Amino acid sequence: MNSLRGIFQVILRFRPRQQAMSTSTIDITPEPTVPEAKELIAELCRNFYSWGWVSGTGGGISVKAEDKIVMAPSGVMKERMQPKDMFVLDHDGQILEEPALRKDGTKLKLSECSPLFMSAYKMRGAGAVMHSHSMNAILATMIDPTASEFRVTDLEMIKGIIGHSFYGGCIVPIIENTARECELTERLQAAIKLYPDANAVLVRRHGVYVWGPDWVKAKTQAECYDYLFEAAVKMRQMGIDASVAPEQHIDPDHIITLANNPDARCTVASDNGHVAKKAKTTSRTPKCVVLDIEGTVAPVSFVADVLFPYAREHTRPYLWDTFLSKETTLDILLLRGQAGQDLTDGTSSVKIPNKWKTEIVEGCVAYVHEQMDKDRKSTALKNLQGHVWREGYKSGKLKGELYGDLKPALDAWSRKGIKTYIYSSGSREAQHLIFTYSNLGDLRNQLCGYFDTTSGSKLEPKSYTNIALSLGVDDPSEILFATDNVQEIIAAQTAGWGVVAVDRPGNKPLAELPQGVRTITSMLELLE
Repeated sequence: MNSLRGIFQVILRFRPRQQAMSTSTIDITPEPTVPEAKELIAELCRNFYSWGWVSGTGGGISVKAEDKIVMAPSGVMKERMQPKDMFVLDHDGQILEEPALRKDGTKLKLSECSPLFMSAYKMRGAGAVMHSHSMNAILATMIDPTASEFRVTDLEMIKGIIGHSFYGGCIVPIIENTARECELTERLQAAIKLYPDANAVLVRRHGVYVWGPDWVKAKTQAECYDYLFEAAVKMRQMGIDASVAPEQHIDPDHIITLANNPDARCTVASDNGHVAKKAKTTSRTPKCVVLDIEGTVAPVSFVADVLFPYAREHTRPYLWDTFLSKETTLDILLLRGQAGQDLTDGTSSVKIPNKWKTEIVEGCVAYVHEQMDKDRKSTALKNLQGHVWREGYKSGKLKGELYGDLKPALDAWSRKGIKTYIYSSGSREAQHLIFTYSNLGDLRNQLCGYFDTTSGSKLEPKSYTNIALSLGVDDPSEILFATDNVQEIIAAQTAGWGVVAVDRPGNKPLAELPQGVRTITSMLELLE
């Protein structure tokens, strides 16, 4: 039996149970039984070997079956893999069933990919996870040896990636390799968290991990990604950057046929590639996009689990080392003034002394820690935090974590002539730093400005009115604001701004939204 015939027979065996599956936005192939999954993995391993993806016993495949995980062993030639060679694990990755002993009495070993596979099952609800050493995947990580992500756009096969479109682009995070496969687990988990739209993670000079909601879609995802990797490598050889959209393609947002709209003025590119006129659209494209940071373009966990603990730990040594500088003197004066006001209001009992370095520093530290515990958004606190973080970024101890969809979205908005700004409760310097020292590279040239609490509270409509005056728009409705905070949405909407709610993994559930406010999960959806 040839390999494709075997796969089709497995598919046919699954069909009788298809009626029992629950409906969803993505059709899911029914889970195989454990024996079926064992046979399927052996068949897929032979296919992958014939494609050159898993030579030399490399790579691995696992499939969910009957609430268990069936996984290929380590160190077995994939083209000779047999159903009896498979391990069966529970949903926590513990071995339930081991393969029989080899003829020489030795045991087969569980794949070193096991903890990485389990990460995709737990974090993405995968139905199958596949790991290959495809040459295309390896070369894709070397197009730019310093890049933390692989990017392509305007290629037809992108449509084969779940949740992606031809124009939207496709991003795959790249993590650095380690001596042992299992040591990649934390890096892969971090990439999965930062790139919620990606269904794969590349490992530099190693290969790729791909998953899907079932084994069929995991296989097709692996094929589509490999096609894109190969296309990008070959385009690079031709001097073409696959991550950059062609300049002459017609923006689909501007295509309105005269048949549907007699008033439209739309022409397509002529033979020489020039566009005579732009379409007149019924939807209004904003002139400015304003973005929140935490929970919108950066994971909440980065701010809560990285930035805040760093500021708490390093406030004391920073104040001590820079005590006599003008900047720190001003920070202390602002903190003392705010602490004095809080004493008067009865909202704090901390008093910052005005002499003796040790007492001043300890008073500032106590006040800063108290205000952080209360999640205070005061300018005095945010300014000092920004200065502490600056030292962390410059020393390399901190690196901004941004969602992978931000960079292609910024590129797309820039091509449309849309200016992008940031409005966050963090100081403008702190905002500037996260985009300067980010996992996506230096994004400063993509941003036109930063706004913080010096413009007013993010919960007050007046703050948004003030910012609109700074942006120079003719009408506040020409600004589109994206945030995960419903109170901020209400304030911005009251000021006349367009608003979008952002729902990211790890965010608190969104409260009830005002009527007509839509929700997005990726910055690539912002202008849809």
